[in-house]
Amino acid sequence: MPLDTTSYALPVARTVADLRAAVAAWRKQGLRVGLVPTMGALHEGHLSLVDLVKTKADRVIVSIFVNPTQFAPHEDLDAYPRTEAADAAKLAGRGDLIFAPNAHEMYPQGFSTTVSVSGVSEPLEGQARPTHFAGVATIVSKLLLQALPDIAAFGEKDWQQLQVIRRMVADLNIPVEILGGAILREADGLAMSSRNVYLSPEERKAAGQLNVIVRETAAKVAGGAIIADATREGADRIRALGFDHVDYLEVRDAATLEIFPSGRVTGQARILVAAKIGRTRLIDNMPV
Repeated sequence: MPLDTTSYALPVARTVADLRAAVAAWRKQGLRVGLVPTMGALHEGHLSLVDLVKTKADRVIVSIFVNPTQFAPHEDLDAYPRTEAADAAKLAGRGDLIFAPNAHEMYPQGFSTTVSVSGVSEPLEGQARPTHFAGVATIVSKLLLQALPDIAAFGEKDWQQLQVIRRMVADLNIPVEILGGAILREADGLAMSSRNVYLSPEERKAAGQLNVIVRETAAKVAGGAIIADATREGADRIRALGFDHVDYLEVRDAATLEIFPSGRVTGQARILVAAKIGRTRLIDNMPV
């Protein structure tokens, strides 16, 4: 199947073969290639990753694929927003190629391989969503091997995911530079997310205070407070906003996501949160 060059303002590859053909043509010209993996429903956070990659690559591929293997059976796979035409319009003048395969192209009949990363994947999201990172590592490894980019970028909002991908790339000797893109926030500080569209007006107001509590908790532990005390107080404040459940509010080593044995911050640290309000699960993080 040739590239679709008629539907949108930039070409679309639907198969791995067409993706590789496009990359091969760029390679013959001596061009550097970048990749921004997404699940679509693009917002300015995603577009900032495209802009980041363009500073280091001549051509940028944006993949759009809602990956079923990173969703548990009770999660929002079917409801996850799918807005390919709108995504393509946002990429006009920024990206060079969309890779938008279907599920059969990515997981053909008989597919039976899973990539898992131990250690950094195990706490936090690994406990709250036990199958999630295996799905992430599998799809990202496939995308990196399909496109063989020089550079790939992932948002820092998914901080643990970024560390899992960096560990996987290092362990498997995949020749790609992994960039982390800064979190983009709404005017009230809410981290941009495709899932924010699920929020009701009341939930959206409460969600805008999540980052405030996280920032204030980070300041307390940075000032020497006992981590467990500060995070327990912070979690209580999040629930008081109307959040139904706090999966975690924790301070961890920024790279390994291990706890600080002393109970206080003694090195590079990150505070991470996951909390659910209504049907929307929000995550955020920031340096301590």
